[in-house]
Amino acid sequence: MALFTGNYNYIKDGVALTLNRLVAFLEKRGVPVLVFAPVAETPAFEPAGELVPVPSFAIPTRREYRIATGLPEAQRKRLADFRPTLFHIAVPDILGYRALRLAEKWNVPVVASYHTRYDTYLRFYGLGLFEKLGRRYMKNFYNRVRRVYPPSESMAEIIRAQGQSRHVEVWARGVDSELFSPARRDMAWRRALGIADNEVAVSFAGRLVKEKNTAVYMRVMNMLAARGLRVKPLVIGDGPEMAAMRAGLRNGVFAGFLHGQELARAYASSDIFFFPSESETFGNVTLEAMASGLPAVNAIASGSTSLVVEGETGYLVSARDEAGLAARLEQLATDGGLRIRMGGAARARALSFSWDAILSGLLDSYRTVLREANVR
Repeated sequence: MALFTGNYNYIKDGVALTLNRLVAFLEKRGVPVLVFAPVAETPAFEPAGELVPVPSFAIPTRREYRIATGLPEAQRKRLADFRPTLFHIAVPDILGYRALRLAEKWNVPVVASYHTRYDTYLRFYGLGLFEKLGRRYMKNFYNRVRRVYPPSESMAEIIRAQGQSRHVEVWARGVDSELFSPARRDMAWRRALGIADNEVAVSFAGRLVKEKNTAVYMRVMNMLAARGLRVKPLVIGDGPEMAAMRAGLRNGVFAGFLHGQELARAYASSDIFFFPSESETFGNVTLEAMASGLPAVNAIASGSTSLVVEGETGYLVSARDEAGLAARLEQLATDGGLRIRMGGAARARALSFSWDAILSGLLDSYRTVLREANVR
């Protein structure tokens, strides 16, 4: 299989980690994989499998991310020598489109995963006028592949409703429930950050970027502080909006970018998870927080609605209803029993998301696609 993506290891985000987990799983199952993606001088981590660099340039307004410019002759030759029987395109960018055209020319079946609501990103950067154009492009792109794999059924419904594809199968995400566990709660770690034992830590995790609605998080948390509630905002992550959050968030605690056991400890040492992002197609951070035993208050979004069970594991509120978000957070912050019940239910629900079963299901889908295409 040949995998094409916009970020494989130069930034450690949820998509990159998921794709690396997929490649490692496939290679253990005896499936050879070749990955084509942009690279950076200093990668965030060692990649799984063989990574073939492609030319790219930094996005002017988001220089930490890169855009691939296509598949030059040397990369096409490496791909031809590899003789892939399946193309998997993770991003509908220039590289993805060139890969799609090449697969059509070579008569190789193509599947695509759907990781991000790219059309919704435009509105956060003053480009909302191009949102319809973006959807039109995505409709053309995804209707040309044999399967589209969104990470949640709610996202699958949107893809079908917008006419982007009729051949949609959910490729969910898993969670390491041994790593992300309530057992990793560490009160000494909280105290070292300045969080008192009688304060309720409300965490946010992920890349600190506008499209995650960091501004909503700040305004709602400041609203709770103004009411005199003993809540402490705990921001886990880093990114371009860090300076704005440090300046605008009252009493905020910034843990920085964490991973592995440090990240698991931060989740478990929180009391509530608050994630107002509307751009998620799944929400890895929400699932990790749930596995850590946290009730979640999330914006109504395609990913969150497939994870958070309203009134059982947390609450779902429109990101535009900041008063409603504040009300749900206040309810949880002032009722310890409710936090415990919902946190327990969240942990139980997270345990049903097994990586091995999920990736095995995707491999079975690949095999079905190959049979349909009469590829041996």
